[in-house]
Amino acid sequence: MRLALLPLLVAPLFAQAATLSVCTEASPDGFDVVQYNSLTTTNASADVLMNRLVEFDAAKGKLVPSLASSWKISDDGLSYTFTLRKDVLFHRTDYFKPTRRTLEADDVLFSFQRMLDPNHPWYKTAASGYPHAQSMQWPALIKAVEKVDAHTVRITLNKPDATFLATLSMGFASIYSAEYADQLFRAGTPEKLNSQPIGTGPFVFRRFQKDAAVRYTANADYFAGKPEVDNLVFAITPDANVRLQRLRSGECQIALSPKPVDVEAASKDADLATVKTAAFMTAFVAINSQHPPLDKPAVRQAINLAFDKSSYIKAVFENSAEPANGPYPPNTWSYASSLPGYAHDPQKARELLKQAGLADGFSTTIWTRPSGSLLNPNPSLGAQLLQADLAEVGIKAQIRVIEWGELIRRAKAGEHDLLFMGWAGDNGDPDNFLTPQFSCASVESGLNFARFCDAKLDKLIADGKAISDQAKRSALYNDAQTIIQQQALWLPLAHPTAYALTRKGVEGYSVSPFGRQDFSRVSLKD
Repeated sequence: MRLALLPLLVAPLFAQAATLSVCTEASPDGFDVVQYNSLTTTNASADVLMNRLVEFDAAKGKLVPSLASSWKISDDGLSYTFTLRKDVLFHRTDYFKPTRRTLEADDVLFSFQRMLDPNHPWYKTAASGYPHAQSMQWPALIKAVEKVDAHTVRITLNKPDATFLATLSMGFASIYSAEYADQLFRAGTPEKLNSQPIGTGPFVFRRFQKDAAVRYTANADYFAGKPEVDNLVFAITPDANVRLQRLRSGECQIALSPKPVDVEAASKDADLATVKTAAFMTAFVAINSQHPPLDKPAVRQAINLAFDKSSYIKAVFENSAEPANGPYPPNTWSYASSLPGYAHDPQKARELLKQAGLADGFSTTIWTRPSGSLLNPNPSLGAQLLQADLAEVGIKAQIRVIEWGELIRRAKAGEHDLLFMGWAGDNGDPDNFLTPQFSCASVESGLNFARFCDAKLDKLIADGKAISDQAKRSALYNDAQTIIQQQALWLPLAHPTAYALTRKGVEGYSVSPFGRQDFSRVSLKD
C-alpha cells in the first residue's frame, strides 16, 4: 500500500507538538469497559479515561493508591475499607456537565452494584453481561458494598480472597459517575455510557470513528496532574507495515504491536527508538473441550504433539518469544518448571488418535484474527502452520479469518473449535490466568475459551485464592497446572517480548508487561 493513499490523522513530523498520535492495531469494542474483555478495549477506555481504587505499579511490583488514598483490611480478611481522595473531578464534556463533579462513595457503589446486583436498574443494560466480574466470581464473593460516609466505602466479602485487592486494579474495576448514569437512565439512553464515556482519568473522550481513530483531549483537572500533551489520538491501523510507515512519516509518534522484523528495522533508523519489556502474557490456541471429538483428552494431546512449536516461533515471532509449555509466563511465582510440555512427536499423535477411534483423522476449524498483534504477530502464517502440522497426522482443519470483535463475541459463545488467542495478566498474580481461563464460572461468562469445567481443578483454583500464604498457594497452583497440561486444554504457543516503536522525540513512555497503556506522562520534544 502506498503511503500517499493514507489519510493523515495529524500533521506529520510534530507540526502539532501537543498532539500525541499512537498507531494501534484494532478498534475498541466500545468504551463501557465492564462489558468487554479485550486488551484493545481496556487500552482505549480504562487506561486513558478512567481510574480505579488502586493501581498496580509494574515498575515497583506492588499495588499503589489511586482513587482511594488509603485502605484497611480487617484481621479476618473479609472487610476492606477505602478512604477516597477528595480532589478527584469527573470529566466535563458537551454531553455531560456534572453538578457534583467530585468523586464520592455513591460513584463506587454504582460502579460495583451494577455488576453484582441483578435487581439493579443498570444490571441488564450490558447485553452480554459482565465477563470479568462473572469469571472472577464477584457476585458470590462480594457480600456488600456500603457507603460509610461521602468519602469512605466498605466492601465486605463472603470469604477471604488473597487476590481481591489486586483484582481491583483491573480495567473492569474502573469507577464511573453515578450522576452521569442517572442522567442517561432518566433519558432512556443507557447505551450512551458505551459510546459517550465519562471518567476521572488523564484524558477526556471526544470522538470515535470506527476503524479510523479515537480522539481525546487532556484532562486539565486530572488529580495526578495534567498530561504533558494536549491531545491524544489512537490512529487505528491494523496492518503492522502501515503502522511502521506512519511512524516513519511522523504521522504517529508511537506504534504498538510491531512485527519482529519491524523492531529490527527500527533499531537501524536514527529517527526511531524501540521500547521493550518481558510481557506477562501467553499466546495459545484454545481447544474447545465441548466440541466432539475435541472433548477427548487424547485428541487434545494429539494436537499438542502434532504441532512443531519451534518452527512456529521462528516463523511467526522470528525468535522474539519464548516457547510456552503452560498458561504462565516463566517469571510468574508458582510457575511449574517441572512440567516440560509436549514435544513435537507426530507419530505419537497418530497413535493417540488411533486409540481414540480416529485412525482416519477428523475435520475441524481453526479461528484466527485478520490483523497482527503482540500475541499473534502473523495470524495468517500461524494458522497455516498449524493447519499443515495437523494435516500430517490426519486432522483436516479449515482456517476461518474473523474480524476481531466478531471473533471475541462468537468465541465467548463457544462456537469455535481451535482458537488462536492470547491472555495478558493484569496484576502479576498467577490467579489472573487461572480463574478467567480455567474456572467453571468463567465457562458461563465466556472467558474460559477451553470451555472446560472440572470440579477438582475448580477447587484448586478456589482454594488458592482463599489463602494468603504464597508457598501454600504455589503448591495448589502447581497441581492446577498439572491438570491443565494433562487435559491439554490449550496448545500453548509463546510468551512474547512486548515492544513498541517510538520516534526519537518521545519521552516518558514505557511498555507495560501487562499490555496496559499510560500516556499521561508522555511528552514530545523537537
